[in-house]
Amino acid sequence: MPEEKVFPSESADDDEDDDDESSTMSYQESTEDILDPTPQDIFENPDSIELKKSRKYALLEFRCRVEDAILGKYILGKNRGRFASNVRENFRDITLWGVPLLPSKAHEGTDIVLMKFLKAKDYNASEAFNLLRRTLKWRKAYNCDVICEEKLGSSDGNVVCINGEDKQGRPVCYNVFGAFKERELRKNGNNNGFGVEEEKSEEFLRWKVQSMEKCIKQLRFKVGGVDSVLQITDMKNSPGPAMKELRSLNKKTMVLFQENYPELIFRNIFINVPFWYFLSHALHSKFSQRTKKKFIFARPSRATQTLLKYISTENIPLQYGGLKRDKDMEFSPCDKALSKKVRGNAVQIIQIPIAEAGVTVTWDVTVVGFDVAYKEEFIPDDDCSYNVLLQEEKKMRESARNSFYIYEPGKIVITICNGTAKKKKIFYRHKSKPTLPLYIPK
Repeated sequence: MPEEKVFPSESADDDEDDDDESSTMSYQESTEDILDPTPQDIFENPDSIELKKSRKYALLEFRCRVEDAILGKYILGKNRGRFASNVRENFRDITLWGVPLLPSKAHEGTDIVLMKFLKAKDYNASEAFNLLRRTLKWRKAYNCDVICEEKLGSSDGNVVCINGEDKQGRPVCYNVFGAFKERELRKNGNNNGFGVEEEKSEEFLRWKVQSMEKCIKQLRFKVGGVDSVLQITDMKNSPGPAMKELRSLNKKTMVLFQENYPELIFRNIFINVPFWYFLSHALHSKFSQRTKKKFIFARPSRATQTLLKYISTENIPLQYGGLKRDKDMEFSPCDKALSKKVRGNAVQIIQIPIAEAGVTVTWDVTVVGFDVAYKEEFIPDDDCSYNVLLQEEKKMRESARNSFYIYEPGKIVITICNGTAKKKKIFYRHKSKPTLPLYIPK
């Protein structure tokens, strides 16, 4: 039997939309820094000849400080007592995020980890060293190395999950605030909540740390490797401004991550953001300018457009306007989508020609922003055959998928009518596989 056919991309249409950017809010002065990450954002090689001399000197000083602190056994703080030989050995083998910290071991990931602390402190070796020590002491007190094995309240995929990767291969972590309800925050820990009132704050923080540690396990601290995470927070149906508890816990989480996971979050994208939430961050945020640049806020009308700047449509979940479905048996993220544009008050027709009979064609279609009408039909090549209406014209409100058994050569025709004044982008993909028709014996 012939192998299943996957149709490759016919053209690469990477032109950016001309839509108004007013619904995307950021702390950055220019959206160019958000939408077009530079190579330094993707990865910064400490041994690169392009690295400034001052940064090289800072890294060299930082290495020496870390080496002396580990060999001198005060990396976790000075102690006047004596250390046993086995403890001394443990200090030499100390690691962070799975990477050995002793520079003399010459591990390829050591400088990459150290550089993150330097960047967080604007290449001040002394401050970076103090930040590293605080992080190591916090991790020891918090038992971060075994936290992934703990069963914490609401640690299910409805609230937080790692789903796919961005265009640079970074793991994407989704946080769904709409899943939080006041009653859930007050539930007992045995009922998948966050414990009783006096305990929920600590358990919530441990749960967020656990999620971050799971993301880190997917990183590769090596030259050319993926060493940061893309965080997506969905604010749809989240508790309003009257729900101060969740806001307070979320603020504590951000501070905790800034102090103990420096430069590990590439971008923190908030989608479906109510305006009051953006104002709250803008007016009350005490983060550094470097950290503020990592925050991006998108109103509901711009959620999909914002995600597309960083994630391909094949990796964006269905509920956010992408093509990724859970446990998809038809397509994978490797099946790339084609793209077209439909201008305002215009019609765009997508044709999928099928030259042979006896196959089943499956296709996905999505329109950024939706708010269009579409219909599907099969038109045989033989003029004497009848057209088959597969989908009556209707309003598109989510990504569409359909399939049809081809009994004679022809084409699938998808008609998309844009009744708005704005230009919209269409993504679609299709594949065919041989199918044996089912006959009912008489």
